[in-house]
Amino acid sequence: MKRIALLAPAVANQIAAGEVVERPASIVKELVENSLDANARMIRIEVEDAGVARVSVRDDGDGIAESDLQLAVARHATSKIVAASDLTTVESMGFRGEALASVASVSRLTLTSRARDADSGFQVIVDGGVLRDVRPAAHPVGTTVDVRDLFFNTPARRKFLKGERTEMLHIGDSVRRLALARADVAIELLVGDRSVERFPAASAFFENEAVAFAPERLAGILGRDFMDRAVFVVEQDGDYELAGWVGSPTDNRNRADRQFFYVNGRCVRDSIVGHAIRQAYRDVMFHGRHAVYALSLTLPFDAIDVNVHPTKDEVRFREPRRVHDFIFGRLARALRDVRPPSIRTQRTGAQAPIRPTLSPSHQFNAELFDSTLSLEQPAPALDPLSTDRLEVREAENTGGVPPLGVALAQLHGIYVLAQNELGLVLVDMHAAHERITYEALKRDLADRTVVRQRLLIPPAVEVGPTEAAFTESHAAEIEALGLVIERQGVSSVVVREVPALLGDVDIEALARDVLSDLVAVGDSGTVIAKVDVLLGNAACRASMRAHRQMQLDEMNALLRQIEQTPNGGQCNHGRPTYTFLSMDALDSLFLRGR
Repeated sequence: MKRIALLAPAVANQIAAGEVVERPASIVKELVENSLDANARMIRIEVEDAGVARVSVRDDGDGIAESDLQLAVARHATSKIVAASDLTTVESMGFRGEALASVASVSRLTLTSRARDADSGFQVIVDGGVLRDVRPAAHPVGTTVDVRDLFFNTPARRKFLKGERTEMLHIGDSVRRLALARADVAIELLVGDRSVERFPAASAFFENEAVAFAPERLAGILGRDFMDRAVFVVEQDGDYELAGWVGSPTDNRNRADRQFFYVNGRCVRDSIVGHAIRQAYRDVMFHGRHAVYALSLTLPFDAIDVNVHPTKDEVRFREPRRVHDFIFGRLARALRDVRPPSIRTQRTGAQAPIRPTLSPSHQFNAELFDSTLSLEQPAPALDPLSTDRLEVREAENTGGVPPLGVALAQLHGIYVLAQNELGLVLVDMHAAHERITYEALKRDLADRTVVRQRLLIPPAVEVGPTEAAFTESHAAEIEALGLVIERQGVSSVVVREVPALLGDVDIEALARDVLSDLVAVGDSGTVIAKVDVLLGNAACRASMRAHRQMQLDEMNALLRQIEQTPNGGQCNHGRPTYTFLSMDALDSLFLRGR
């Protein structure tokens, strides 16, 4: 029998380092965060061999007193907290007192610093966790941490590192995430003698003080095109505030590599937040694509737990459901009015987002089901004598022009050409009418009682013990989604009823997905998402086809309807419904003014 023994300090340090120091980018992140906590206004990062040979971070912050230098590289030594109660109100980036000790245990580390009230600097040298020397050193006010030969004493860890290009991509990503959060600090990244990322201190913050992102820095990281098309968001709910920029649904990517989310200034990756944002974009973006955004959530410090993981990339919310609903609701509302740039929307009396309400019922109304999703039903009529057409006449008589302008002609039976005060508007007839039809179907569905269908042979579904217990404690929430699920065993449930609208849906997969979402984030969009797919398919088939000849009155009615339709800038598959060419753009095509 093996006996229990205390680990040697060097071994314990290397185990801790395995959590904190995953790769060179982890070192950059930890050292820059320390510099920010030290009130630095300038941070210079130098790397060699993608950080494996050397990482150096220098700042002009408060510095470290000579008497604290050795403590700075000791485990669980920090100036950020004193008592356990401080963990509930952590405001600094770091607080665990692990980073420098972890880095020093797997590298050759030199820490040089001079405090603001000191006449000279001092230096401490640590090799593989072993203190080698403490001595005076010339240094301006601030701190330099020089890390060399990463994993020299743990060659097995070094083998798990990727190629130089991949490691540099991770370093660049870490620097950009930190730079975006603190636009008041100048940050520069150098590879050898070459500057690869340079962020001067922003000249001024945005007028809303709650927004941590200076527009010039955001444009430098996400591009000017993003800023031109992004939607600015400032939303508040009591002591919660969400601020920042979200990209247009058409500005999407195949990878989630341009998503920046901050909680009280700390960049985090959180499943609840990610789910809420995906739900907000679900109705306006191609499936499988990823949004681009930079958002900052501000809430009381005691409303989150940042002591979840040594890397501090994760947080735990005290009220996860409130966080989820706040982010989803406010972003969905902001995205609803997204339109192509340079279009004056001037919408009035904007409607609230329309979602199908799945109300409980114990009868299957086949007539209602057929009438709601019939693929042969006529599309909503474009009435040339409707109030929409009267608005056009009013605008023409008063000299005003509606946002999408006045129809001029039809191009190849596919596009409507219209003129507004700023230039030329081109509308995709099918995409525009598809969005109008889709929103009409959703509105019609929300106004009715959606029924449940009792299953003749209720299937038993194997789920986890947590999900099975959840069906007992949250039966009403599950029933509100149109499902009746009962616990059958320790880790199994039986599905008694499903929404009639879902027809031939995979019931086992549906039950697992719904329960998984509810347990993880307290909300599930699975049922509504499947209903939306059915409505979207119905809207696509019911909408006008290409090459249908339209009169001017019908074209103008289409323009007025899309102006007043939620999410009118995109069809429900994520395609733009219209685009715009300004007079300047048209002039440049014909070299006018040159």
